[in-house]
Amino acid sequence: MKDKAVQPNITIRQAMKKISQSGEKCLVIVDEKNILLGTLSDGDLRKAILKGSEMSDSIQQIYQSNPTALIDGEYEDEDVKNIFTQHKFDLIPVVNNRGELIDILLWDEILINSKKGQKANINVPVVIMAGGKGTRMEPFTKVLPKPLVPIQEKPIIEHIIERFTEIGCSDFYLTVNYKGKILKAYFEELQPEYDIAFVDENEPLGTAGSLQYLKGKFDKPFFVTNCDIIIKADYASLYKFHQKNNYDITLVASAKEYVIPYGTCELNGDGHLSRINEKPKYDFLVNTGLYVLNPDVLNFIPKDKFYHITHLIEDLKNSGKKVGVFPVDDDDWIDIGQWAEYKKAIDKY
Repeated sequence: MKDKAVQPNITIRQAMKKISQSGEKCLVIVDEKNILLGTLSDGDLRKAILKGSEMSDSIQQIYQSNPTALIDGEYEDEDVKNIFTQHKFDLIPVVNNRGELIDILLWDEILINSKKGQKANINVPVVIMAGGKGTRMEPFTKVLPKPLVPIQEKPIIEHIIERFTEIGCSDFYLTVNYKGKILKAYFEELQPEYDIAFVDENEPLGTAGSLQYLKGKFDKPFFVTNCDIIIKADYASLYKFHQKNNYDITLVASAKEYVIPYGTCELNGDGHLSRINEKPKYDFLVNTGLYVLNPDVLNFIPKDKFYHITHLIEDLKNSGKKVGVFPVDDDDWIDIGQWAEYKKAIDKY
């Protein structure tokens, strides 16, 4: 229970990490005497970030201060199931007569056999951009295509695909170029339960150019992901976020903190030293390489032209289309394309 209960003086960054570490979508807020104050969901954090809150800001102003709670000894199991089913809460705090938090009920434990306890099923297409040379991963990629670089006993691409099959996805499209024959042979021998289709690039077309070959294939929003990233996020929530906000494209962004390892000089208007900031910290939202796209945005991609996903996003923005951002915690994103991150992935898996 302790990993899901926090005090309101923690920062947004700390709350994101708590949610990531707990594996739940919500935290319970208590004061120093363990009196229940409210709840804070991952959705509350996303809204705050997208409205301009700093990662260093307190959660004091963004948590929900009137939570639904149960009093110990005054409820039945059926009451709990009804509340979870009706309101679709992720958790319900339980307090004693003094308002002190004594337990947290989780929907996946209470409703394990009910409809809400089942995993999300949003069977939509997934496109994996797997045609790059992976020069940052040499010498591995001198021999293997980047998607087949191993993490423990499985290649990267199987870890990526598993994330999507967990929410019901079964149709995968792999854009291939460099060492594409090896990648095709791997899946031919694997004979997976999901469907794999290959999209051949005759020449490198950037991070979005090969999507032109999929025009007319899809009739609903679909995922696009790089082949060298692993993101521990709620993909079903990401998809619903995209649809609910009527975005044309949604990108997943990692909340990164960067520390300058030096004292930085701040000058006044006269060019004199105003102050020195010792090892300042800065927060950024970094594009991870995971997206949700509406089918019609593929019409913006030029034929047989080198074209990055960043070009697509700029063209969409310039045409008045809606571009969304879905923030995730820094620890929930691993970029396997870098050796330091690759080692982290091996240690984690």
